[in-house]
Amino acid sequence: MRSRLRRLVLGATALFTAASALPAAAAPSQGRAEQHPSRDGMSAVIRYTEYGIPHILAKNYADLGFGTGWAQAADEVCTLADGFVTLRGERSRYFGADTAADGALSGARTNLASDLYFRGVRESRTVEKVLAEPAPVGPSREVRGMMRGWAAGYNAWLKKNKTTDPACAGASWVRPVTELDVAARGLAIASISGEGRFVDTITTAKPPTGTTTAGSGPSARKPDAKAVAKAADELWGDPGMGSNAVAFRGDTTANGSGLLLGNPHYPWEGGRRFWQSQQTIPGELNVSGGSLLGTPAISIGFNAHVAWSHTVSTGVPANFHRLNLDPADPTTYLVDGKPERMRKRTVTVAVQDGAPVTRTQWWTRYGPVVTSLNSQVPLPWTSTTAYALYDPNASNLRFSDTSLGFSKAKSTDDVLSSLARHQGIPWVNTIAADRAGHSLYTQSQVLPRITDGLAERCSTELGRTTYPASGIAILDGSRGDCALGSDPDAVGPGIFGPARMPTLKDAPYVENSNGTAWMTNADRPITGYERVFGTVGTQLGLRTRGGIEDVAAMADKGRLTVRDLQRQQFANRVPAGDLAAGDLARACAALPGGSATGSDGKPVDVSEACGVLKAWDRTMDTGSRGALLFDRFWPRLERAVPPGQLWKVPFSAADPVGTPNTLNTDVPGLATALADTVTELRAAGIALDAPLGAHQFVVRDGERLPVPGGAGQLGVWNVIQPTWDAAGGGYTEVPFGSSHLQAVGWDGSRCPVARTLLTYSQSSNPESPHFADQTRLFSGEKWVTSRFCEKDIVSSPKLKVVRVHERH
Repeated sequence: MRSRLRRLVLGATALFTAASALPAAAAPSQGRAEQHPSRDGMSAVIRYTEYGIPHILAKNYADLGFGTGWAQAADEVCTLADGFVTLRGERSRYFGADTAADGALSGARTNLASDLYFRGVRESRTVEKVLAEPAPVGPSREVRGMMRGWAAGYNAWLKKNKTTDPACAGASWVRPVTELDVAARGLAIASISGEGRFVDTITTAKPPTGTTTAGSGPSARKPDAKAVAKAADELWGDPGMGSNAVAFRGDTTANGSGLLLGNPHYPWEGGRRFWQSQQTIPGELNVSGGSLLGTPAISIGFNAHVAWSHTVSTGVPANFHRLNLDPADPTTYLVDGKPERMRKRTVTVAVQDGAPVTRTQWWTRYGPVVTSLNSQVPLPWTSTTAYALYDPNASNLRFSDTSLGFSKAKSTDDVLSSLARHQGIPWVNTIAADRAGHSLYTQSQVLPRITDGLAERCSTELGRTTYPASGIAILDGSRGDCALGSDPDAVGPGIFGPARMPTLKDAPYVENSNGTAWMTNADRPITGYERVFGTVGTQLGLRTRGGIEDVAAMADKGRLTVRDLQRQQFANRVPAGDLAAGDLARACAALPGGSATGSDGKPVDVSEACGVLKAWDRTMDTGSRGALLFDRFWPRLERAVPPGQLWKVPFSAADPVGTPNTLNTDVPGLATALADTVTELRAAGIALDAPLGAHQFVVRDGERLPVPGGAGQLGVWNVIQPTWDAAGGGYTEVPFGSSHLQAVGWDGSRCPVARTLLTYSQSSNPESPHFADQTRLFSGEKWVTSRFCEKDIVSSPKLKVVRVHERH
């Protein structure tokens, strides 16, 4: 066994050494190799180190995709297979039409809605049309090779291995996939914040009949502008994804190189999990980081020169067009007085234990017709008007090429160059640092080309309210001169070009916690961008305020190292607590008789809570006493008290990080919220001063693991959004929060200094040894030392080498 392992290691090292010796000019030959694969098919070498992290070594991009697809299947076959069922529009066939959809690839509420949408995408050949476009509009030859290889690797793993994960072992829906399936997944991820949010209304929109016309029936009532603006703001402000990231310039660090801390907040379960790997084509590519499941390239990561991460941005990735309809035909709309018929997309879906279901969707030059923002806020389709959604990311397959450009970058300028060439980032900001000491923030993303001037000239009456309030443009679709137009540097019409993107280069720090680009650096505010990108001069969220306070202090301190980044990640400071807990404790102590009235009208003895709040250390560490009390109290208070009444000192754009402040302890809702919180904890048998980790935990392999961190609503950097289950002992599962962490810098060596952590571990298969190993590290606030350089990989005491082949 040992001699075989040694031969594999030596063979892999020989492959690495021989290929590394190739001159740089040999790199273009990779494309020829992918067009003419060997008779033995695709292959790769996968070297596993601690915590099941694969280091994938390949001779070309197709082989690299092959190794990636194989290794992802080995860890996440059930999650991946479930996603491919979604993309094929077969959830109703296997799981039932009325069952809740998985939510990883769209916002569909039921399997039927999901299937109707994704089968429609497939039958309209949307993906094939994008694949046929030449680069950079379509994917490059390298990315096509990776997608083709990924599908082959996934299929080879299915053919040669038995699935042990009980979630899908023996299931008929675990089937081979194609390059088209991989591309469809990329397209779904790109459009998840646009069309993906509107699947339910896209698949149910119907033209009015003779009995349903403008002004008759509830579906025809005039949209309320304020309700639409509020619903849109909530829709695109949904916390289903988020993040923090900070990059430091070299003059703030100990050795003059840049530093990057990436902390994306993503689901812990399902198809939006990250998966960790290193990808190497000797002499061509060498990068480590996290990939979104089912994608072939590294999504966030680092190489020997550059590190980058993403944060969900404030840009609004879609807009609406109001259609003026032909009075004689509500499926015909007028543009400059000329009629255009809507396109019918009729889709039939197979249903488990039932007859197939057929529905029709209606599409326009702008996109699909939609009839609501949510169940309470209609956009009615009447005999005279309808609304169409435009989502430029519904044809964006450029994310992998953009990421591949990052993976090969040697500087933050190269990161910007990849963004400018490929323009494939759908709904996130990019934060980067490099070995030479540069820092970068840019909101370079694919957004509908809504300029403030266009919105002023072409907004409907409804849009004149929604655009200033939420960045949601509702344009007059009956006017040709209201088309979105083109920027000369954009890859296509209808989107902004790179020159328009809010960008800050080489500031001492750049930080984003899902706030507006304006406050990327408090001393260097970014202004001058269009409203669709976000706001300027408006109140910041507590996580943004706390993040800027922390990283600005770090930059001022200087001489920073990777260890400082690690400390910031697990500081678990609660900005809401720093602002309010002291005043709350004093107000509590002043209550007559230590009693407050709950929302049920009953008095509650809250005197014990006063001392607990006073003594609380203002963190969400697992040993922190009082953290749980404040955590359960604060959301209640924010629900009970209007924002304008919560603080005595209001927000000021002159001091955006420091205001608002000073808790208004006179508001009646404060004592009630405290009383209800005390009642809740006591009813659950939880002591008011219980350590957080005793009641914020997950269970893995029968072991109860305390979980540090807290809600973004409290301003905590290390976001954890657990599920409250009083009967189960408190917070008993974490569906969302900190995910793929990376703290990266450089020293004098050729290897980056990197610490990583995949909080939910590499595999969701409970039979895997890597189901919970990194979760245990997260519980103890420990990190993984990255093995990036060859000498570190081959010296791993856990090294396991696997040669994978398409066929033998």
